Amino acid sequence: QVQLVESGGGLVQAGGSLRLSCAASGRTLSDYAMGWFRQAPGKEREFVAAISRSSTGTYYGDFVKGRFTISRDNAGNTVYLQMNSLKPEDTAVYYCAGRRVSTFSSGTYYSGPSAYDYWGQGTQVTVSS
Repeated sequence: QVQLVESGGGLVQAGGSLRLSCAASGRTLSDYAMGWFRQAPGKEREFVAAISRSSTGTYYGDFVKGRFTISRDNAGNTVYLQMNSLKPEDTAVYYCAGRRVSTFSSGTYYSGPSAYDYWGQGTQVTVSS
């Protein structure tokens, strides 16, 4: 099975940027559709972004509004989330998630947390006003 480790979180001022990374080990990431989710204290886990196994499909939560970009480097076994124009309401723990998919489904992305089988431990993002 794949192990996922997030990094890149931290404290940033409103309007700033962060790039989160999700490094995979144990399996090649090219077999997985990937997603990013976040969870703020007292709130449910929320979908942020998803990317298909083939990178041909990406999908974002409504609140993103062009501020975030998900990408992947299969050769480097890493998925990224570039976050720009950060707002205090973006403060949360950010998680990456993976779902192994067949070649037939290589263009499919998934927005529901129940679709994913593997999760990282999360990285804290704090945006100050």
